[in-house]
Amino acid sequence: MRDTSLNAARRNRELSELVETERVDLLVIGGGVTGTGVALDAASRGLSVVLAEKHDLAFGTSRWSSKLVHGGLRYLASGNVGIAYESAVERGILLRDTAPHLTAPLPQLVPLLPGTNTRQAALVRTGFLAGDALRLAARTGSSSLPHSRGISTAETLRMAPPVKHDGLRGGLLAWDGQLTDDARLVTALARTAAGHGAKVLTRCAAEDVTGEGAVLRDRLGGGTVPVRARAVVNAAGVWAGEIAGDLKLRPSRGTHLVVAAESLPGLHAGLTVPIPGTTNRFVFALPADNGRIHIGLTDEEAPGDVPDVPEASRHEVDFLLQTINTVLTEPLRSEDVLDTYSGLRPLLDGGTGDGSNGSAGSGGSADLSRSHTVLTGENGVISVVGGKLTTYRRMAEDAVDAAVRHAGLSAGPCRTRRLPLVGAADRARLSRVRAPRELVARYGTEAPAVLEQTEGDRAALEPITGSVSTTPAELRFAVRHEGALDTDDLLDRRTRVGVVARDREAALPAARQALG
Repeated sequence: MRDTSLNAARRNRELSELVETERVDLLVIGGGVTGTGVALDAASRGLSVVLAEKHDLAFGTSRWSSKLVHGGLRYLASGNVGIAYESAVERGILLRDTAPHLTAPLPQLVPLLPGTNTRQAALVRTGFLAGDALRLAARTGSSSLPHSRGISTAETLRMAPPVKHDGLRGGLLAWDGQLTDDARLVTALARTAAGHGAKVLTRCAAEDVTGEGAVLRDRLGGGTVPVRARAVVNAAGVWAGEIAGDLKLRPSRGTHLVVAAESLPGLHAGLTVPIPGTTNRFVFALPADNGRIHIGLTDEEAPGDVPDVPEASRHEVDFLLQTINTVLTEPLRSEDVLDTYSGLRPLLDGGTGDGSNGSAGSGGSADLSRSHTVLTGENGVISVVGGKLTTYRRMAEDAVDAAVRHAGLSAGPCRTRRLPLVGAADRARLSRVRAPRELVARYGTEAPAVLEQTEGDRAALEPITGSVSTTPAELRFAVRHEGALDTDDLLDRRTRVGVVARDREAALPAARQALG
């Protein structure tokens, strides 16, 4: 594999090289999890690839997820065994092969309180047992994800001390996967694709797109470069309809609240709270990086123009607080919410109604399919839409297969089922990496390379602000090796400092220094 480092110099060099390039095999539009997955799949098959992203890696929906690697349990409840099995298979690939450094098992706990009657508890338990069967069918062993089980009242309170004591009759425990950071997964995909020869060009808007190429507008330098391609894949997510006008998307907004871990002290599991009046919908309280807990998520119709950064509605904030408070001894208040974040799901209108990706809330968008679709438009552009983060690899494989067929490309077989991303290693090797565990969870085997960014300055390993663990060394690594070009890239995507506005403001001087 070639050099995987992304930086401003490489971007400018490769953009200049495109002027002399007669034609590439594949142009990919969109730098989210699907687009970077397509670029990696194609490049690892031996195709010449250009990925063009208007903004930055993981700029859109890919950084606004729950950071769960779902096994598809929700889809079993609605009878969609196919997508449930696909999700379970892809979860296993992420945990075991492609990104064990960025993923970990997460216990998910449903407390059995008076609000959850015997019938509802039986339904949840049946669902968890079906999830166990799905895990076994996907060949994910219990060493990766333990079996589900019922637990005692005492064990429930040890894992989730904030849960109400009165009327508690134990809990139901299951296991799923969790990402350290969804945006870091996207960055790892892009860098691995670059290592296989793909040109990854951020701040390059694709204009005049056809099935035979596009004009790339350099949003930094101001010039344009025409790119001729044998095939074009539109992986622009919620903006895919702007590239392929015949696509009909119906975006759905999922919102999360961010609270301090101290607001739910001692929580060591994903607290899973049934939404009153439903049988297969939940709100989650999920332990996250930097001493935060993310509470989500909603599923609301989001008609109209697609914003660059979606915003939560008051209704969603109130709904999430009201639902999580049904199980808490000390209710959360609006003042406990440090910030919110929202993402838009690129759902294809006319879905079959298989439920949502762990979502909660009301709205017709919950009935749209979360399976993905690959479509070839009248102009020859191949669009991949729908799906969810967990199944990005399968979406990419299907899109590249379609491009190979459509353009008659000479390509090898898909390799991504067993292709580790940069920093990946088995868990035994990761445990031996000589670096702080927190860094290993973000960078895997590259954690020592992050430590080298100190260049003798021990202060570069100190947190950039008092409320987050991100260090100047990480910011330097992001500029030199991860393609960060400005402070937004550093604080909002390569690290997640910016998820809380006050932390972002405090970290700006360190980000500017890293760029300088």
